[in-house]
Amino acid sequence: MIRNNWTIEEVHDLYNTPLLELIYNAATVHRQYNDTAEVQVCTLLSIKTGGCSEDCAYCPQAARYNTDVNVKALMQTGEVIDYAKKARDAGSTRFCMGAAWREVRDNRDFDRVIEMVKEVNKLGMEVCCTLGMLTETQAKKLADAGLYAYNHNLDTSSEYYNEVITTRTYDDRLQTLDNVRKAGVTVCCGGIIGLGETHDDRIKMLHTLATLPEHPDSVPINALVRIKGTPLENNPKVDIWDMVRMIATARLLMPATMVRLSAGRTEMSVSEQAMCFMAGANSIFAGEKLLTTPNPSFEEDNKMFDLLGLKPRVAFKDEKELVH
Repeated sequence: MIRNNWTIEEVHDLYNTPLLELIYNAATVHRQYNDTAEVQVCTLLSIKTGGCSEDCAYCPQAARYNTDVNVKALMQTGEVIDYAKKARDAGSTRFCMGAAWREVRDNRDFDRVIEMVKEVNKLGMEVCCTLGMLTETQAKKLADAGLYAYNHNLDTSSEYYNEVITTRTYDDRLQTLDNVRKAGVTVCCGGIIGLGETHDDRIKMLHTLATLPEHPDSVPINALVRIKGTPLENNPKVDIWDMVRMIATARLLMPATMVRLSAGRTEMSVSEQAMCFMAGANSIFAGEKLLTTPNPSFEEDNKMFDLLGLKPRVAFKDEKELVH
């Protein structure tokens, strides 16, 4: 049964289930709610790169850190559409556009993003944006343009959040999710592990996600990509079993949600990724870059899909099933 009233104790007990039993339980629930051979393939493009005023300790796009990221202005609509077509032809069904902004401003750049959303929508892809904080009115404008999903991650627990970010609050993030939901856009919201947080912080973040008014449509689980020049560059590599535990717990808490195996896949073997799929992951980002960090190529992922017997999920599947 899909529930939004999980207690923190219940989440704690699920998360701390012995690992093999946890994977088995999550795989069982995954089979009940989803086609386990089907994986949503998403592509994420940085449409405006670097120069961000925020201080997110993991992010190479923050202006205050000296990383190898060069500041680039907002891309032209035509360039973005060309990229979206290539992604679609390579097998992606969801196209996400990310801009390194603190928040959306009502200006010509936002007008151009609206145009991009309209044009990508015409390609038959689910359109997603991640543009920072936005108001309910701005969310409505994006919805009217055909936006399908909006990504805005919580990153970690509310208690640990200030150790990672000080330039906006946890409540700011929750408010943006609320604005998106009110506009009728599906919510994509997850977090990052490997920021220096405790297991309790991970449990609290999963509890927050699983007790939102509606479960997010998709929950990305990211392993920290350690970037030279950021405050977290020397953090230890995330253990694969920590990723599997997070994915399995997310699957049990939010049975019908897309659980996305996101950043960090370049440091995982095919067998390690296979464990994540078995534990309930059914979405990935494909293509060489995740905003500015490396990611496996479409060719590598196609080989993995062939080996594991996976197939890409079609776009707008939930809506198509409602029609039938």
